[in-house]
Amino acid sequence: MLNMNKIMPLIILIMSTMITISANNWLGMWMGLEMNLMAFIPLIYEHKNKNSSQSMMIYFLAQSLSSILLLFSVLINSYIMTSSMLINELTNMMLMISLFIKMGTAPFHMWLPEMMSNMNWYKCLTLMTWQKIAPLFVLSCTQTQHWMMMLSVMMSTMIGAIGGLNQTSIRKIMAYSSISHMGWMMMLLSLKPFWYKYLAIYSMIIIMLITILNYNNTYFMNQMSLSSKTITEKYTISALMMSMGGLPPFLGFLPKWMTIQAMIESNLMFTLMVMMMSSLITLFYYLRLVSSMLLSFSTVSKWIFKHNMNQSMMIAMIMMNLMLPSCSMMIFF
Repeated sequence: MLNMNKIMPLIILIMSTMITISANNWLGMWMGLEMNLMAFIPLIYEHKNKNSSQSMMIYFLAQSLSSILLLFSVLINSYIMTSSMLINELTNMMLMISLFIKMGTAPFHMWLPEMMSNMNWYKCLTLMTWQKIAPLFVLSCTQTQHWMMMLSVMMSTMIGAIGGLNQTSIRKIMAYSSISHMGWMMMLLSLKPFWYKYLAIYSMIIIMLITILNYNNTYFMNQMSLSSKTITEKYTISALMMSMGGLPPFLGFLPKWMTIQAMIESNLMFTLMVMMMSSLITLFYYLRLVSSMLLSFSTVSKWIFKHNMNQSMMIAMIMMNLMLPSCSMMIFF
């Protein structure tokens, strides 16, 4: 049941993103991002819970720092220095750093896994999907063909891949996965104006996955084999995990395919090789999550009488993740 006290912050959260997207100047965008920050903090809060308080503080400090940098880079005046070229380069760098902190991309990513490990699944879902829309839109309004963007893209894909290897918490694995996907999303943003398609497909997959994980109350890797009861549920989780890793022919490969095509057209072969190798590592830790569940002989634990999720919904999720050929025909042809 939805807490009625959180209706107002939820409305402000949605409205603040709309304000940022529809703003026609930098101060309007900054105002929308500030409203977004102040609306998300009450949504994290839980009564008498130290973990939520820690998450609130981490989020507030990280976002405040990025907002200060953003405001300073917007208000800085070219009359301060003699060279306008130098001030423009400095402004671009500060603007990008502030947005990288706000999105949690490398090398400013350390707050994201720590914060997500202290929240429940639906708050993590909001942080990984809706909270990325406004900063990505602001980033698309900057000089996207910049060396800092390329550096952050490569670092995000590598750190997102390596950081998730040594984790047992599924929330931290999802956080590092989000960092990796942000690298792919920013690369697509710098080459083609199709980043919203990537975000939409990624959000759709992660909503389905988190719905199942939240239903089964699964937060750690050793709970994966215990939480999935039926063979349909096992296949659904496996399909969603492989889709998150970007394995063809699942739906999650489609946005990566778009990015790969754009990078080949722009002749960015070295960066593409690094990103693809990193993507294989992320696929490895998704396989590690799924393998213990798939290889367990027992399908239904006889002593557990918990009602399973709707089987038709599971089958619909599997079908959605196998819609790659039809989706690709709609988008490319």
